[in-house]
Amino acid sequence: MSFQFIKRFLQLESAGGMMLFVMAFFAMAWANSPFATFHQQFINKFLFLINDGLMTLFFLVVGLELKRGFLEGQLSRLSEVILPFFAAFGGMVVPVMIYCWVNAAHPETLKGWSTPVATDIAFALGVLSLFGQRVPVALKLFLLALAIFDDIGAIIIISLFYSTGISYPFLLLSLILISVLFLLNRSRVLSLNPYLCIGLLLWLSLLYGGIHPTIAGVLLAMFIPAAENQEYSPLHSLEDVLHFWVVFVIMPLFALANAGFSLQELTLGEFTKEVVLGITLGLFLGKQIGVFLFSWVLIRLKFAKLPEGCSWSQLYGVSLLCGIGFTMSLFLGTLSFPHEATYLAEVRLGVIMGSFLSGLLGAIVLIFALNKRGLSSVQ
Repeated sequence: MSFQFIKRFLQLESAGGMMLFVMAFFAMAWANSPFATFHQQFINKFLFLINDGLMTLFFLVVGLELKRGFLEGQLSRLSEVILPFFAAFGGMVVPVMIYCWVNAAHPETLKGWSTPVATDIAFALGVLSLFGQRVPVALKLFLLALAIFDDIGAIIIISLFYSTGISYPFLLLSLILISVLFLLNRSRVLSLNPYLCIGLLLWLSLLYGGIHPTIAGVLLAMFIPAAENQEYSPLHSLEDVLHFWVVFVIMPLFALANAGFSLQELTLGEFTKEVVLGITLGLFLGKQIGVFLFSWVLIRLKFAKLPEGCSWSQLYGVSLLCGIGFTMSLFLGTLSFPHEATYLAEVRLGVIMGSFLSGLLGAIVLIFALNKRGLSSVQ
């Protein structure tokens, strides 16, 4: 993967993070304005289209990024994979443990255990971009690779734990459609049209088969063919076309539909609710502990090295930024409590609180860490 492509990708994601922040703020303002009724009508009318339809394109882009990363990018060599892989693993396990500990006495809220496992790469890179050229490129790539592994974990969680009312005839149809995609790929069919048509049918078959239909995006991405010449590569072409729309249209729409909630009845007691506390602590404490601790152990055992040009304090700052869950955390939260409005409001409050605290403290740590570059680095 060329450095220019990575640079363009990081810039797009960073700008998208700023857009997400604006839309999340607008959603909160709209939900607490005299026009709050229209906000609820917007949610009622478009929530399925956004969360189950448009977010499939989000997962398609995630899948294309994953495939490109494994074929030619920062995930193509084991030495570049091992540190972000184990850091992401720690950053998923510890938040789940914290959430389950907080909610251990409340079986009805344990369903939200997956909410704090994810990192929002657009938001995290958006905060990191505030420091400009002072941030080592290797640190940005570490965060990017870690977020990719986070996405893989979230995809696995969705496919394993959020499938209901399984219909085996439709699952059989899904397997047939996946086989057709495989044959198209093996036959080196480079036109995108047949892949996209089969992908739409796959989305419908998964929807009626009881599997969350957004998984169709990831499955389709696996079979989009790549080519050495990026100009003629269907994988690169589709990602280039979709990436802008996902970052600047689909994700902001998702924030608009999922981030807003009424503050009218918000009391101090709401912040101590099990769901809110579990998500907040999971994102804010669990992510930084999991990412930094697993990274520290791996580096101290000489299985990996600090990203080139980075210090321990910089790595800790990025570990904090990993607690910005937002998009994927909200998505997992809505899957955990699909028809429980009270818990959904608590999910939103917890995600916003955990993400805000992580982003704020992460930025503060990085201000000092980047002004003392190289301090406490491994010799």
